Parts: sequence; structure tokens; C-alpha cells
Amino acid sequence: MNEQIKKEALKLQKELTEHSYNYHVLDDPEISDIEYDMMLKKLIEIEEEFPEYSCPDSPTKRVGAPPLDSFNQADHSIPMLSLDNAFNENDILNFHKRVVKNLNRENILYTIEPKLDGVAIELKYENGILLQAVTRGDGITGEVITDNIRTIRSVPLKLNENKIKIPSLLEVRGEVIIKHPDFKRLNKTRLENKQNIFANPRNAAAGSLRQLDSKITSTRPLDIFVYGTGLVNGISFQTQAQMLQNLKSFGFPVNTNIKPGVNITQVLKSYKELENLRSTLAYEIDGMVVKVDDISFQKQLGEKIKSPRWAIAWKFPAMEKTTIIDDIIVQVGRTGVLTPVAVLKPVNIAGVMVSRATLHNEDEIKRKDIRIGDKALVIRAGDVIPKIVKIIKSHRDGTQTSFQMPLKCPVCNSNIEKTKLDKSSINKCVNASCQAQLKERLKHFVSKKAFDIDGFGKKIVDQLVDENMLKSFADVFLLEKEKLADLERMGQKSADNLIKSMKKSKNVALQRFIYALGVDHTGENAAKLISKTYLNLNDVMKTTIEDLEEIHGIGSETAQAVCNFFSLQENTTIINQMIELGVVITNTQISEIKISDNPFKNKRIVLTGTLQSMTRSFAKKQLENFGAKITSALSSKTDFLITGENPGSKLEKAQNLGVDIMDETIFIELLENHK
Repeated sequence: MNEQIKKEALKLQKELTEHSYNYHVLDDPEISDIEYDMMLKKLIEIEEEFPEYSCPDSPTKRVGAPPLDSFNQADHSIPMLSLDNAFNENDILNFHKRVVKNLNRENILYTIEPKLDGVAIELKYENGILLQAVTRGDGITGEVITDNIRTIRSVPLKLNENKIKIPSLLEVRGEVIIKHPDFKRLNKTRLENKQNIFANPRNAAAGSLRQLDSKITSTRPLDIFVYGTGLVNGISFQTQAQMLQNLKSFGFPVNTNIKPGVNITQVLKSYKELENLRSTLAYEIDGMVVKVDDISFQKQLGEKIKSPRWAIAWKFPAMEKTTIIDDIIVQVGRTGVLTPVAVLKPVNIAGVMVSRATLHNEDEIKRKDIRIGDKALVIRAGDVIPKIVKIIKSHRDGTQTSFQMPLKCPVCNSNIEKTKLDKSSINKCVNASCQAQLKERLKHFVSKKAFDIDGFGKKIVDQLVDENMLKSFADVFLLEKEKLADLERMGQKSADNLIKSMKKSKNVALQRFIYALGVDHTGENAAKLISKTYLNLNDVMKTTIEDLEEIHGIGSETAQAVCNFFSLQENTTIINQMIELGVVITNTQISEIKISDNPFKNKRIVLTGTLQSMTRSFAKKQLENFGAKITSALSSKTDFLITGENPGSKLEKAQNLGVDIMDETIFIELLENHK
């Protein structure tokens, strides 16, 4: 019996390690997240009962060790030096001249890499097993954060030896990051839990790595890219590019935007290409690193006190500038929330002219003491959204004026309602017919990720609302070509194209329809999750807060907002009007395979016991979506008995009747496999 359990433990350890490599290194996952989690749960249970079958590189070691009292410190075998900075082409050309002069040769090839904006660390492997992880620190000594690093799934606990012999010692250097989508989800979760949000991904990564309790770190979406080595015994590399390829073979994630073997002309050209690519990347970069590719040349060039002579960081233009706040205005959004916006003296930040910056809310203005006429430091948060970092108060001369939030809506002059959300106050227009709200809701409704009505631009929406031709979503489908053609700047052809696009949009996926409605806290991802769970709009409209909260990824605020939205008569009336006008809502998330080819279709199923991953009613809804027939009475005609904890007498009866019994683990696995 013990030998069988040992084999299962070894099998799970091997398979989980392979799945982690496929996901993080090859970007080619073979199983779903829930399948991985179920396998990991099973392995944890085995190792807790039979600790002798655990090993230092087991995937269970990622879960989190007991909290530390403080971090130990460790010296780097080879100092982790910082890089000299370059800010223009001349700096790079001068760097190249120095390399040419010191090596006494002309044809130098370089490897260029994105300069990641994360936290530098060093990983130490002995005979292929992760032994220690240390922060960069001052470059000589860092903090030991091994338990925290073990929680990062993209960090191999044991090196892959399929292609290359594992060295006896390998120190690998890399950058721990948090990708943009993960960062947004992390901050959203923190807001829902009434916690302070992180300012940027780098701060979030740094704070996560410095948790004394690694169980907290394990909840953070940390990732890593490796870029170099420290001390190495048992293997050698001829070039930087070869080293990176070998590290990838060992199981480390290596950035896909690295270019090996380029000459100085190509280096100059690649900088602009990478800068243009920057905004499309899923992670933060702040420049490009240029390294001499030949490692023997690197050794020949050597180091200065603080930096190597064979590498340099070419920084992107600063993403922050100072400018003057000419005015503060108030905008009304589609939910009625009033948002103060700073009108700036236009300033170029990384190639983009910035003339406005959001001030978020009244409390933000008071906290930062922002006044009209102030000189301010402005950044493009995430290199996209302009944001005021701080006010330079030393430049005040007495002409600056304080801002007061209006007591009436600046658009419709209706009363303003002030509510407290977390630690901030929200000012909201109470008039649901406010033109500003209507315009913003309609712009969202016709946008690309919603109904995607081509030709329905912002100015057209403004014009149609001003002309009283649009008063609700349903009015979009009542528009007539002749009346549109009479509008200023429209014309017959534009009107004809818009009507054609409107008619085409009437066949809409449930996911897009939910997103188009503009329900509070219900963005594109939430709409997708809901449409994966419910067959049709009627099911969504009849759902409960409890059932919605059972969907992984749907928080309490979203569940409450969805149910509130569909409980209002005016909303259901408009939806019914749209359907009467020919809008057809289909569910592309619930595939035909799900209904026609799955293990639950037309099966008689009984549920018993307490399910840990979902409520009984939610499980019933999922099964009905698959075409199952749910009954409460067990008989010889029953196809499956799905059991949770404490299944009671039905379990024994099913065994006597020869009914197939399915536990919760298998049930969840089958659900995921056929979604």
C-alpha cells in the first residue's frame, strides 16, 4: 500500500513540475488551473500524511513556510553590480568606442534585452536543487528570501535536465515582476477587501518579496524573467545568447524580446523598436540593456567599482514632467460619479502631449493640497494615464486658488449625493436622466467591445443626445437613415453605413451584451465569467447574489451590482424593448460541445453531501447547463451520485444499487474539461 502511495507522490511531483514548465517557460499549458490545483491539493494531502515521500523540490514547497522573525543576510559570490546609464545615441556610441578600444577589435556583437522594472534577485542551485534566493541588496550583500521565492510558480525548484547536464553549482540572476493584468486584479481584490492598493507593479513585487510570512507572498501574482548568472561550476557558456538559451532549457523563463548577435547599427535601430513595443507589453520596462555577447570579451573588459564595462542600460525618456495646473474641471461619468480633472498647460511626456490629468476625487485633492495655478510633477501612470504625483509648493507665489467641489451637477444642475467608499468620498449626480450620464453610457454601449457599431463615434452620440434622438439604449435600434442623413457632418453615405452596422450588431453574444449594459463593477472579464456560467440572459436576470459569488473571479460588489441592475423595472423594460426591436442574444461561451458531447448530457444525477467548492444550487445550475436531469430521489435509473462531505445514507444506497459514484474532485475536473 505504502509503495503505491509513494509512486503516486512521485508521479504527482513529476507531473506538476512538468505542467509548471509548460505554462511558465513554454507558454503552452496542457491542463487547466483548477486541474493543477486539484493535483497539488492531492499531493499536499499525501505529503502531510507521509512526510517521508516529500522532497526539497516538491511543488508543495511553494505553498508557504512558517513566518520568519526577520530576514537573514547572505553575500553574493560575485557582486551584483549596477549598470551605467545611457540617455541618447551618443552615449551608446561612446560606450561602443570604449569596447572597441579596450578589445582592440572592430566587429563587436551585442545582445540586447528589455530593461525590466522589477526586483533583482539571485537564485542559487546546487546539483539542480534550489538552495537559496537572495535579493540584490547593496550588490555585495542581500536578504535571504528563499521561502518567498519558492512560492513563485515560474521559478523551478529543480532544474530540468532533459537536454543539458545539470551543473554542480548555478547562480542565476533575474528580475521578479508582476504583469499588468495580474497587478490590476491584485489591486481590485485589495479594494474589495478594503486594503490599500499598490502604487505600481514594482512596489507590489518588492513588498511581496519582503513579507516575513511566505503564505502572504504565495497569494501575490509574482513572476520572473532571468537574464544572467553569478558563480557557475560544471558548465560554461561562450556567449550571452547561449547562456540564456541554456537557462531556458533548465526551466527558467527568458524574455522573448531579447535579440542576440546584433551589431552597433542594429542596436541603435532596436532601441526605437523596443520603445514602440513598450506600451504593448504585459510588464513594465524602462529601457534597453546592451551587453557584449561574447563572454570571453566580457571577462576581458572586466568591471569598474560599481558597474561592468561590457554592459550599459539605455534608458527610455523620463515618463514624468513638471507643468502648471491651469484649471480644475468636473466631469460626470456614465454612473453619475463626478470626477475632478486637472487642466494642464500641455506638456510632452514620452512623445505624448498631456493636457489633462485625473484627480480621482475630492479627498485626493485635499490630501495632496492641489490648487489651481500650482506647479505639479506629472507622470503617465503605467506609461498611459496622466497622473499628478505631487505639488511643488516651493513655486507658490500666492496667486494659487483652492478648488471646491460643486454642490450641483455641472451638466443637469441636479443635487449631488456624497457617499463614503472605503477611505474616499464619492460625489454622484442623482439624476438618472442626466445628459452626461446618458452620453457616456451610450458611448460605452456602442463601443468596440460591446455592440461594436461601426461609425457610432463619440461626437455622433453627443449630437444624437443633444438632438433628443437618443434617450435610452433601445433608441439606438430605432434610428432612421433619413433623419441621420439630415444631421450636420453626417450625410447620406455615413448614415447608410451606420444603419447597416447597427442592424449587423443586433446579433450579439451574451458576454458583449452584459458588458454593453455598463453595470457597475462589471467589466469585460466579469461579463465573460458570467456568460460562461449561464446559458442565456434570462438565467442571468434571475440569478442571486449568492450564486454569482460562487463564480471564481466574481466579487461581492459585482454580484450585488448585477442583481441590483436587473431588479430595476426601468432596466428590464429597456432590455425587453431591445429584444422586441430584433436584438438576438446568443451565448458563444456555452459551446455546442458542452451541450451535445459531455458526460452529463441527459444523465439522471443526484447530489448529496456538502460541496466545498460551490453551493448545491450552483452545482445544479452548472449541470443543467450541460443538459443533465437533476433529481432528489435515488433509484436504479440514476446515472451518477455526486458526493460532497457527509454524504449520508444515499452513498450506501448507491453502492447497493450499482450507481456510479463521483466525488467532488472528479466532478470539478469534468466540469472544467468540458467548458
